[in-house]
Amino acid sequence: MEKASLLLKNIQENIERVIVGKSEAIHLILIALMGRGHVLIEDVPGVGKTMMVSSLARSLSLSFRRIQFTPDVLPSDITGFSMYNFKTGQMEFHPGMIMNQIILADEINRTSPKTQSSLLEVMEEAQVTVDGTTYPVPAPFIVLATQNPVEYIGTFPLPEAQLDRFMLKVAMGYPTKREEMLILSRFQSQNPLKTLQPVASAEDVLFLQKAVTEVKAAEAIKEYISNIVSMTRGHHDLSLGASPRGALYLMRASQSYALLQGRDYVIPDDVQKMTIPVLAHRLILKPEARLKEMTAERVLKSVLNTLYVPVISS
Repeated sequence: MEKASLLLKNIQENIERVIVGKSEAIHLILIALMGRGHVLIEDVPGVGKTMMVSSLARSLSLSFRRIQFTPDVLPSDITGFSMYNFKTGQMEFHPGMIMNQIILADEINRTSPKTQSSLLEVMEEAQVTVDGTTYPVPAPFIVLATQNPVEYIGTFPLPEAQLDRFMLKVAMGYPTKREEMLILSRFQSQNPLKTLQPVASAEDVLFLQKAVTEVKAAEAIKEYISNIVSMTRGHHDLSLGASPRGALYLMRASQSYALLQGRDYVIPDDVQKMTIPVLAHRLILKPEARLKEMTAERVLKSVLNTLYVPVISS
């Protein structure tokens, strides 16, 4: 536990040399990294979405690729393609941009649905299949996608199957006045991102991921998670509730959050903290619920307020 806590502290402090006042967003991204999940960062332009991912990438000794998603990006650009080599007389695989450990899918909703769907297999199974041959991506592997929620012209909304593959949805939010002044001072002479050095290796990340699997989740915790997910499926304001994948991600995120707090067991508070970031983007509201200005977050809060909270002893 001490090694895991020290690693997480070093990574967070390194990111915070660039990113100001976003400790909660950093925690969520670290939770996804430890839980072998992917992150959707949705917010207005200019709040630091790309800078956050770049800071994480520079803090880790992992291969990093930024993919700028535009309408002309093809699925083969992402996954790779096979080409005939006239010298050898054989088909050769040319890896695509996805063959890296950290992927920044920048403005993911600006590419076509066909290209978006090229990420479905790799996000779920950490592999791509090209011409019937399967190629694993390097481990550890994480996709961090960004999108702008206020621009609709020239965008293609992510389908439910794609959204369901993101463990967490993160919002950056505007900085406070004090934080904004600190940002101005920090970036006055140079961009601190350029001098950021790695503080953790691939082996360290794999160690954290293994440590998460060893965090205990009691039967009562599993039942609590199952009850939360089940209530979303029959909720009167929802036309689509959370999937079994959502339940699995909620447990894994709760384990990661417990580890982040220095514990080797999950408590109900961990589950409650992770419920909205993990489940909200998977829910679809009924039209009449939208007219009442209901949100997925409010639905989940009502679910949490309704359910019995189990008592877990350490």
